[in-house]
Amino acid sequence: MKPLVKVLVSVVLFLALLLIIPWSELRETFVRASLGIWLVALGGWALGHSAGIVKWRMLVNVGGAKLGRLEAVMAYCAGLFANLCLPTVVGGDVLRATLAGRASRHPQAAIWGGLTDRVSDLMGVTILVAGGILVSRRELEGVWSGVATAGIAAMAVLAVAVAVPLLAGWRLDRWPRPIRRHVARALVTLRRAMRKPDRAALALVISIAMQGGFTILTSFLGRSIGIHVPLAAWLLAWPLAKLAALVPISLGGLAVREAALASLLLPFGVPLSQGVIASLLWQSVNIVGGLTAGLVWLITARLTGRRVSLSPVAATESGLAHG
Repeated sequence: MKPLVKVLVSVVLFLALLLIIPWSELRETFVRASLGIWLVALGGWALGHSAGIVKWRMLVNVGGAKLGRLEAVMAYCAGLFANLCLPTVVGGDVLRATLAGRASRHPQAAIWGGLTDRVSDLMGVTILVAGGILVSRRELEGVWSGVATAGIAAMAVLAVAVAVPLLAGWRLDRWPRPIRRHVARALVTLRRAMRKPDRAALALVISIAMQGGFTILTSFLGRSIGIHVPLAAWLLAWPLAKLAALVPISLGGLAVREAALASLLLPFGVPLSQGVIASLLWQSVNIVGGLTAGLVWLITARLTGRRVSLSPVAATESGLAHG
């Protein structure tokens, strides 16, 4: 029932947005979109994920996997396809780690490399949010500015509250059971990354560049439909909307991301309809890019002589997620 609940949440949120925003207003905003800028965004998306392949392969190989370039492209594109186009069938990270583990015969290196990759992405998005708050303080007035600053402060306090006990060597068996496993995974991932700090630092730089580039591309899409706000506003609103979409309550973040971005752009004078359409335009880039990644997966799988199948991955998803 879990996938059905997520679909229901996305549908309900979209219906709520349609009740708030007149359909005619959404349609007029969508018509303004530029196909040329959309194609540029799609090209930028492909370029960004090309850098993502390099970063992920580097992190997997830190664990001694020796994953080849073609195998890395195959596994990464398979993960993109599953994440963006088949969110209810199998997790993209699980599929990516499984294929990389089979190709390199080092499944643990693939798993921990993938976790380190996700940690670097999350850190990159958080840094962008903090930077967006710092450079857009003048545009954010009154209560909204205080809430945003308090949010960053809360994240910093939480990070310190988690890091200090871990670095001090506190025993994990004293932690609450529901979060113990996740904390242990994060700790092992960070310790492995710290063995080669230059690789971890490079991965973080690539993550910041990727997420920053995607934010700039989204701002171009927004400008094409009449959103004229400083780039600082996008550096704040878009990463926060992406973080909101990570909450596992909807189908791939659909509707949650759109509602979050539209709400976050409101203090900058952007109508709700424009914020929703800007997010949907970027989502369309993701979907087309994901379908293209699926085609690349099929091609590279043939070149490497590997069988394309989701069923074995689905069967091992639980073991990978908990192992």
